[in-house]
Amino acid sequence: MAKQNAQKSAKIDIGIPPEQRSAIARSLSHLLADEYTLYLKTHNFHWNVTGPMFNTLHLMFEQHYNEAALAVDLVAERIRALGHPAPGTYQQYAELSSIREERGVPAAMEMVRLLVKGHEACAKTARTAFPTAEDAGDEPTCDLLTQRMQLHEKTAWMLRSLLA
Repeated sequence: MAKQNAQKSAKIDIGIPPEQRSAIARSLSHLLADEYTLYLKTHNFHWNVTGPMFNTLHLMFEQHYNEAALAVDLVAERIRALGHPAPGTYQQYAELSSIREERGVPAAMEMVRLLVKGHEACAKTARTAFPTAEDAGDEPTCDLLTQRMQLHEKTAWMLRSLLA
């Protein structure tokens, strides 16, 4: 009896049907994989950047990966709030992410170009997930996705400005 009561109290009843919660969680899992892959790439570039813009890029990349570390937590926690496990392994991220890892150490401005592409990929993944959340009336996820798109689009713009 206690087990039945625990199962009843553990049931998620937030006004979004299970099928829609599942679809949203799948979309968010792709975003989480992109966010984490971009985090890892940015941290790698922070460690390995060299050249005349070392200090500027080193500090900028640090700001970016610190923000990304917070973002992955927000996305993962939203997946959990919807009642699904958040992917959390490199293998899962490699399967789910639209961002590819780099081999070797690119030159500083190539790092910037690659990070522009990464931020744009995250914005596109968030934008792709938005209609699923919107159709379900999932405002918290829509808000999270809007914030992620805004951040990634702005960061891509700022990084692109370095390439001009």
